[in-house]
Amino acid sequence: MASEGTPAISVQGLTRRFGSFTAVDHVSFTVQPGEIVGYLGPNGSGKTTTIRMLCGVLRPTEGSIQVLGVDVVHKPEAVKSRIGYMSQKFALYDDLTVIENLEFYAGAYDVPREREKERLVEILQMAGLEKRTGTPARDLSGGWRQRLALGCALVHQPPLLFLDEPTSGVDPVARREFWDLIYELAAGGTTIMVTTHYMDEAEHCSRVGFMHSGRLLAFDSPSALKARHLRGAAWALDASPLLEAIELLSALPGIAQARLHGDRAQVIIASDEWTPATLAAKLAGQGITVAAVETVEPTLEDVFTLLAHHNNNGH
Repeated sequence: MASEGTPAISVQGLTRRFGSFTAVDHVSFTVQPGEIVGYLGPNGSGKTTTIRMLCGVLRPTEGSIQVLGVDVVHKPEAVKSRIGYMSQKFALYDDLTVIENLEFYAGAYDVPREREKERLVEILQMAGLEKRTGTPARDLSGGWRQRLALGCALVHQPPLLFLDEPTSGVDPVARREFWDLIYELAAGGTTIMVTTHYMDEAEHCSRVGFMHSGRLLAFDSPSALKARHLRGAAWALDASPLLEAIELLSALPGIAQARLHGDRAQVIIASDEWTPATLAAKLAGQGITVAAVETVEPTLEDVFTLLAHHNNNGH
């Protein structure tokens, strides 16, 4: 995972404005070599804008960016040959076959001719595409297109890989298999920064950054984030009517947050005054039936909703 020496990414005060709109607001963080960093947040939170600035595609309004020791603000072209970038749109040429797409990107990234053939075989094996070399990209399913896009981003063996919403729109099996590939790459020494809005994916990252309305609300390991922000117990309530229960719970003192989680109301307790019995009794007094209260493991989604709530309320 992390190693000594130069960080893979170092960002200070990174800001991007579009007219009067601030898309990224004074963001600072560091990524060490070999880490898998998850960059989370809802659509429009500033994730993709951040990635585009790190890749030298978009110039920041303010702030500094060092990527693999390169000053990206002043030398954006110098970093592009050393990073891999996979966009959420999967930048493939639909009329080209699998192998033709890979050959195109090998040429674009100036992979040496004497190395290209061997490298394409490695990519095909890594992505499991050996039997689909002659298939046009347009005929691939979402999961296979995703694998091909990853192969194209890796064809020049970059030490740092940016993945922008790589699992958006693919089925759960393809998502899980794609993450297996990410772990293999990280185990081989590749540093990976991945944007996603899937909270379950973030649980598997070395560290996680939470973006909300252009601001980086937190940046740490999943376990550290939970320990810092979720100090109370987490309970799941089987309550009816459910939405009314969540509304009532949200207004109670000593409840850090209440949210819908599947068919339950999930609450984070911030005070010792509540027990499952007293909470159920409180709701019963308001006409809410509580069939069960179970202790559950708090999640990163709990962390994010709590931080987002505080940010919206100006805390």
